[in-house]
Amino acid sequence: MNGVNDRFSCVVRQLRHERGWSQEHVAERANLNRSYVGEIERGLSTPSLVTADKLARALGVHLSTLVARCEHG
Repeated sequence: MNGVNDRFSCVVRQLRHERGWSQEHVAERANLNRSYVGEIERGLSTPSLVTADKLARALGVHLSTLVARCEHG
């Protein structure tokens, strides 16, 4: 794992922690499985663009904001 995958997983986890939310809460908001959210946060799975958008919306940010945070991470 390297580059943008590392940063994406870190950004998702960081945004979730900033909100004080569990993986389960984010998963429910994004209509995803909790274990899949965990895999994304650990960098074991790379989400599709549709899934990344679901995560961004669940976390209350635009997809472009999520991606920009990965670029600057």
